[in-house]
Amino acid sequence: MQDPVPTEINISAPAPFERKVVHSLAALYTFRMFGLFMLLPVLALYGTEYAHHSPFLLGLALGAYGVSQALLQIPFGVLSDRIGRKPLILVGLIIFVLGSVVAALADSVYGLILGRFLQGGGAISAVVMALLTDLTSDENRTKAMATIGASIGVSFSLAMTAGPLLAAWGGVSAIFWLTAVLGLVGIYILLKLVPDVAKTTASKREAVAVPSLLGATLKHPQLLRLNVGIFVLHFVLMSSFVVLPLMLQDQLQIAREYHGLIYFPLLAFAFVLMLPFVIIAEKRRKIKSVFLIAVMLLLIAELALMLVSSSRVFALLVLFVFFIAFNILEATQPSMVSKIAPAGAKGTATGIYSTCQVLGVFGGGALGGWLLQHQGVNAVFLLNALLVLVWLAVAWSMKPPHFLASVLIPLRGQDHQTLADKLRAVDGVAEVVIVASENTVYLKVDQRRVDRKQLAAIVDEVV
Repeated sequence: MQDPVPTEINISAPAPFERKVVHSLAALYTFRMFGLFMLLPVLALYGTEYAHHSPFLLGLALGAYGVSQALLQIPFGVLSDRIGRKPLILVGLIIFVLGSVVAALADSVYGLILGRFLQGGGAISAVVMALLTDLTSDENRTKAMATIGASIGVSFSLAMTAGPLLAAWGGVSAIFWLTAVLGLVGIYILLKLVPDVAKTTASKREAVAVPSLLGATLKHPQLLRLNVGIFVLHFVLMSSFVVLPLMLQDQLQIAREYHGLIYFPLLAFAFVLMLPFVIIAEKRRKIKSVFLIAVMLLLIAELALMLVSSSRVFALLVLFVFFIAFNILEATQPSMVSKIAPAGAKGTATGIYSTCQVLGVFGGGALGGWLLQHQGVNAVFLLNALLVLVWLAVAWSMKPPHFLASVLIPLRGQDHQTLADKLRAVDGVAEVVIVASENTVYLKVDQRRVDRKQLAAIVDEVV
């Protein structure tokens, strides 16, 4: 779901090898995320089976995954540059499985919160993407990222259907046991199917966060707008699902075991309708306009949810609009981060972005549960609407991003200043950053204008 993070310009791995990389990492992502997504539509309904439960504590359990993810996501990525990607992914999956087992065995809401916190401790998302960057070539990176993004979307839709069905059969604990098993499947995929990669730091600035760039990247005004946006988007998602399952059951009189059959067609059709918007955003370079329309749709959906009484048709229509808006925003924002991030800072920008995303998961679950307990359903939707309104105001003045791609070129002993001057003179090259300590040149280029063969020729001739 994120834009490509191109690797060295002269490296091209064999197609069968890259297909193996992409399929194995997509499968690892899918199995891991499937279990996490299944909890979203059921915890508010089945959480009453836990001792000491309350709406606030159940919301905290839903969001606890996010706080440990936020604490560890960037450190995991940085550490993977030192000890390797696969060892860190293995450690993360083991922690994830342990957290799933703790949650499956829990009989009180406090044990559930602990299990969810441990699940989030397996913060491997950034490391998996870094491994994908290490193992795929520039020309195939877009397809690789799209495949993993599609796998996450499919996983979300299927999990929203399977979660209510599995919970109706075995309760929430059954979901956690299945999540633990899927985590073990992920370990098998990692050890047996994911190819090994030699330890390298050549592309680390594009793959993972660089601590020395965190301060400047945090202050970047355009990236800051997107970080606010992804926080609000996932805050709204989590807080809404503290309430929506209860609304379907209590107000619309839809039995909880049938909720999955409601979510799946809504998500499927929302995905289909989302695609033209994303195509217009990327192909016609209207990404800001599409983005703002989606934010407004999300605002309308949250306000309309306050008006739902017992009308199933109206409620399902509003949910449909909600899912369309969410899908568009989830697809376009990572692309915007990739386009806006300065040369050599994409890994840092996406690391901060992902951290804001999981902080939104935590905040939405915890505060949504607290508001539901103390103020009621409409207070949750009202807060969400206000946050989206603030987001719309912040995003309105955002500059349309330039459609630039990242390119990495290895240094071969060239004079740095001469090389930089020659690269800047190439039509379509917008930024050039030379990092001598990594023996790498980072560029931002307009792919419609730049001649990559000319870039390669300059690297070969300048000595």
